[in-house]
Amino acid sequence: AAELAFALEPLPLSELPPPPALTEEDARDLDAYTLAKSYFDLKEYDRAAYFLQGCKSQKAYFLYMYSRYLSGEKKKDDETVDSLGPLEKGQVKNEALRELRVELSKKHKAQELDGFGLYLYGVVLRKLDLVKEAIDVFVEAAHVLPLHWGAWLELCNLITDKEMLKFLSLPDTWMKEFFLAHIYTELQLIEEALQKYQSLIDAGFSKSTYIISQIAVAYHNIRDIDKALSIFNELRKQDPYRIENMDTFSNLLYVRSMKPELSYLAHNLCEIDKYRVETCCVIGNYYSLRSQHEKAALYFQRALKLNPRYLGAWTLMGHEYMEMKNTSAAIQAYRHAIEVNKRDYRAWYGLGQTYEILKMPFYCLYYYRRAHQLRPNDSRMLVALGECYEKLNQLVEAKKCYWRAYAVGDVEKMALVKLAKLHEQLNESEQAAQCYIKYIQDIYSCGEVVEHLEVSTAFRYLAQYYFKCKLWDEASACAQKCCAFNDTREEGKALLRQILQLRNQGETSSTDVAAPFFLPASLSANNTPTRRVSPLNLSSVTP
Repeated sequence: AAELAFALEPLPLSELPPPPALTEEDARDLDAYTLAKSYFDLKEYDRAAYFLQGCKSQKAYFLYMYSRYLSGEKKKDDETVDSLGPLEKGQVKNEALRELRVELSKKHKAQELDGFGLYLYGVVLRKLDLVKEAIDVFVEAAHVLPLHWGAWLELCNLITDKEMLKFLSLPDTWMKEFFLAHIYTELQLIEEALQKYQSLIDAGFSKSTYIISQIAVAYHNIRDIDKALSIFNELRKQDPYRIENMDTFSNLLYVRSMKPELSYLAHNLCEIDKYRVETCCVIGNYYSLRSQHEKAALYFQRALKLNPRYLGAWTLMGHEYMEMKNTSAAIQAYRHAIEVNKRDYRAWYGLGQTYEILKMPFYCLYYYRRAHQLRPNDSRMLVALGECYEKLNQLVEAKKCYWRAYAVGDVEKMALVKLAKLHEQLNESEQAAQCYIKYIQDIYSCGEVVEHLEVSTAFRYLAQYYFKCKLWDEASACAQKCCAFNDTREEGKALLRQILQLRNQGETSSTDVAAPFFLPASLSANNTPTRRVSPLNLSSVTP
């Protein structure tokens, strides 16, 4: 709230709202409340609760209940710190929750809870896994006290899809716009989120660092890395001592392998505050980029000791354990991440990869499916799913996955090759050739240098395909291309010799084969139209 207020123009004295009036009960509890608040600020929660017993005012009652809740959480965290094993961890619970629920539900039925009391009741219900009741209470809290962002955030964590969002009756207030923008970002509905943030900027929040950081996170979620990096750099200029969201910034620098920038960020945050979870994550990313995985894991563990519910660190720690080939620790870390937030597709995907290493394709399939549901347009999930189906010999499903991965925009440019190899296995030579041609066109149209392994495989297959079809010109063009790669050079030369022999014998192209396939113009001197075949609705490929 303070950040948003600072982003707006200051109000003149005449327009400033007066402080809320004290009730008779507030005045009676004022001294006890002030004393307890001092103990509360010192994190002496039991002591604070003790001095608030019997207070009647809303404010004092909330502080009394909240102190008891935090006391239970603190004891639970102290016990959890040393036991990162799933068995011990599951048995450590906040003992105060049940009592708090009983007392708060009585007050709730009597309608004696204010906005903060309702918020705390919702948190207690969520901790006891009573999700449906918690959602109703948080919605009520948002109606009673719409400016309390905590209740909105809790609501965000409990909503799993757009359908749930439709059925919520939310208060019609400007805070709702911030909530919707936030939840759209969480649910990967990035277009809608960016529209909401743009409308908030137009409404006067153009200087808000919160909105700028959220827009950067949104671009990070759709993997528009350059845009996200430029926004984060702008944010650092406006708010140089900011630590929030810097872990996301470091993820982007890591993906781009920007070592000097990541090193500078890590040193800078260390100077500001080295005992913040984000700082530990940035340092962890830095060590990971330098392939010092043990050190990286150590820093992610440090982050989790500071905050066991910190999502990013669990997932990143899982990745580090994967690098160290410690699969059981990786699985445990990813499972913790999912416990904290079921919408974290990276944790689901990580679990899939781990079980893939353990050669358990049925498990993989389940986890990759979950990751795909969360990121339906991410080709990496689809390719991983396709590979799983292939291992389980469900080739029709695998073909669908590879084709879909190509259709949504294949990041790694592997879907078409995998699809072509599947067609090869099923002796569908025409479709396989079509896929290889499309793959070669894609690779050369990007103009990027890729590993030659798959390109050479494609040329080798096409050379043999044309050879079988007795299309000597095309076969020799592809065979010549094969000679450019080490692993196919000998085969290419052998094929060229065979073609030369057959040509010398005066063999001509058979007439029963339809007009030939052709390579992209950049690869072949011929420029004749391609044969129109449509495997899996493949649109015609023209050079």
